[in-house]
Order: sequence, then C-alpha cells, then structure tokens
Amino acid sequence: MRRTKIVATIGPASDSDEMLKSLVAAGVDVIRLSFAHGDIPSGIERLRRVRAIAPDIAIMVDIPGPKIRAGSFGTSPISLEVGHELNLEAGFDQTSTDERIAVERDGVLELLKVGDKIHLGDGGVSVQVINHGKVVRARVTSGGTVTGKPGLSLPSSIMNDRLPTEGDRARLEALRSEEFEILAVSFVRSGFDVESVRAVLSRDDVMIMAKIETGEGVANLDEIIAHSDAIMVARGDLGVRMPIEEVPHLQKEIVRHGIRYARPVVVATQMLESMTHAQVPTRAEVTDVANAVLDGASAVMLSGETAIGDDPVGTVVTMDRIVRRAEQSFNYAEWGAGLGVQQLSASSTQATRVTAAITGAAWRAAMEEKAVAIVACTRSGLTARAISRFRPPMPIVAITPSHATARQLHGSWGVQEVFISPVSDIDGLCEVAIRELKRNGMARAGDPIVIMAGSASGGAAVTDTVRMLIVP
Repeated sequence: MRRTKIVATIGPASDSDEMLKSLVAAGVDVIRLSFAHGDIPSGIERLRRVRAIAPDIAIMVDIPGPKIRAGSFGTSPISLEVGHELNLEAGFDQTSTDERIAVERDGVLELLKVGDKIHLGDGGVSVQVINHGKVVRARVTSGGTVTGKPGLSLPSSIMNDRLPTEGDRARLEALRSEEFEILAVSFVRSGFDVESVRAVLSRDDVMIMAKIETGEGVANLDEIIAHSDAIMVARGDLGVRMPIEEVPHLQKEIVRHGIRYARPVVVATQMLESMTHAQVPTRAEVTDVANAVLDGASAVMLSGETAIGDDPVGTVVTMDRIVRRAEQSFNYAEWGAGLGVQQLSASSTQATRVTAAITGAAWRAAMEEKAVAIVACTRSGLTARAISRFRPPMPIVAITPSHATARQLHGSWGVQEVFISPVSDIDGLCEVAIRELKRNGMARAGDPIVIMAGSASGGAAVTDTVRMLIVP
C-alpha cells in the first residue's frame, strides 16, 4: 500500500473522460482543478464532469488569489534568451510571444519602476524593467523556455490585494453549491485571509487549504495553521519570493509543523517537471520526490506534468514507484516518538485536547501490540487525520456516516479504506470495523486492531474512547 497520496492537476492533456479514468486507475488520490485558467462556467462544467467520472475521489479546487498571469505562449516552448528585449502590455485572452507579453491585469504595469524584476512561472525566466509606462520595456536577465499561461511574479509592494479578491469572490459564489472537498487558497498571508475566504464560501464540509508561498505566509505560519484545515508548500512562488537556498529548509519546517497539528501538507511544484516532455525524470527530481516523502509530506503534487504533459499517466506511474520505494525507508517509529502528544490546534479546545490524547494513546497501543490496523470512527475526519500525524506503519481505516468526509480522507496520509456506516454507538462501530476488515482481507482471527470512537457520554464532537480488540 502507498501511504503518501498523489495529487494530479487536470488540464488540456488530461481533460478527456478516458484520460481522467486512466489517471484514477494509475493511482491518483486527489484531482486538482485550477480555476485560474479559463472562465468560471467552463471550470464548473469540468468540476461536474470529474465528479461524475470519479464519484469517490477527492477534488481540490484551486483559486488564484491576486496571482497575475501572462497571455498564452501556446503549447510549444518559446525561448527567451538573456539580453533579449520585449514589451509587457495589459491584455486579456491575448497571445504572448517572444516580443510581447500580454499581462492579464489592469493597472499594475504603471506601478512598475525601472530596475524592478518580474519572474515568469516558477522563476526560471526573469525580466527587468528598463523603461516604464503604460507599455513596459524589459530585458531578459534569466533565460529559458516558457509555455502555456505562466504566472507573473511582480514586486510584493504591488501585490497587496486582500483575500478573497474580486475574482476569487466570483469563483467562490459559483462553487458554493458544487460538490468538491478541498479549496486551495493562493497567497495566504494570515489567518484572517483564511477566515475571510471561509466566510464567503459558507461551507462547513469543504477543507480550506492555505498555500504558503510568501514571506508573510512563512512568518505567520502558526496563525495560518490554526485557521486552516490543510497546508500546501507552494514552492514555485515561495522560491521566487524567498531566497532560493531557503526553500528546502522551509519545506521541512512547514511539513513538520503542519502535520504536528493534524493538517495534511501537500508538497507542490516541479516535482517531476522534466516529465512534461521527457519519458523519464531527472535523478534530482527523483531525489526531490523521495525527500518529500521522507520529510513526512501527506501528499505530493503534479502540476504541468499532468496538465499539459505528453504522458500524464506515465508520470503518475513513475511518481507512484518513487513514493513506494521512499516509504520503504521511512522511519515510522522514530517519527511518531519524536512527535509526542501534541494539541491539534494552536488555539485548542478541550475536545481537541482529548482527541489528541486519545489518538496518542491509540498510536502507542498499536505500536506496542503490533496491531494490523487502526480504525478511526469519525464524522468530520479529524480523528483519522489526528492519528495519521503519528505516521503509523499499519493501515488507517476510517468509518464515517458522511460521504463528503469519506472523499476527503482519500487525500489523507495512510488512510487505506473508508467505510460509510450510519451506526453511531461504539459497540456497533466495533462490529462494523471487524466485519469490514475481515471482508477486505486486512485482518483475520487472532489479529489485534485498535479502534477509536466517541462515547455516548462524550458526544459526537470528541473522540474519547480507544479500544484494542482481538479479531474473533
């Protein structure tokens, strides 16, 4: 079983019904839909089609925040060489070339000053302003190739939009009645940003994932984690806005910190970038993916590799192989022992403290008795995510009455099976767990299993009971 989950971004290369089915069959756990490209009705249509094709998989919708994009360079790479000069002009739904970049935002080019740098995409290509005005003249200072509609990273003094932006609000209103499980929010800088987006969406059944990609986001990490349901290490923009040598260390810090508080953490950007057009990844990319797994990441994400790549399915298969091999070297016992019994929130309630203590006890019992599985009975998914933070070597099985929670948990580290059950009393849940584990071949007579649930006296909002059972 692969325990670290795979997120795949859908785009022109993977948009067909047949390709979507093939990606799920290849091992994709979460499908990411970017609402930064195209119009809202097209995005909603794609979301509904993905839901119909993959009714049990988790869907992540990514909203752009204040990100600015260039007009499309097309699907064939365009080379920009150092020293080459070009224009930047405001324009929507226009083509970009090696002579002119269309900037899809009004009123920002006039704010640029001579000497300002603009990064394209994940920062591989950069230009510097040499003449400002309504049309900006710029010189390439870092060369490379560009395709599609890359983001444009402007100086942070210009990017001061509040979240959600006007564009985000329109997307959130359209998404309010749609079926999806995770909302990824770009350029989160504070807990207030998260709560502002949550208020506009007005959905309790959607996890809010904060993308950490700015210096402010790093500085306010504790606060952001406290208000978010999940975290993404968005290394592309993070590497542009922070010293590049800091990114690996920030990745480790964000992953460890987020998981300590039971927030799933996704590591994203350029994981297998070369496989957008190559059949095999570079050795450095393989090492990067493996290190993300060894860092404890909940999931690794593919972006352009599956959105515009030549072989989306082959890329997922390669990612699966790398992750499985890395997990063989993961030190499960050391991770859990080093974690300790932590609160599940920086602003914890008594219920979360009890759940933290119970899941800590469940992990220790499962490790000491070599349980074949840990069962989390959960309504919201918190109990399963709380035990997941210990990274136990045995499968985590969730039992929930909620279909939305069941889909969300497909994106949580180590959760192998999710069963839907209307049973609420703990004795009934134990019976359901044993029956399903035996039916799925995960347990047999004489095997120990650990079950966590809420008691009748504790209430539905708190996990206050842990039992170790021997399968009859």
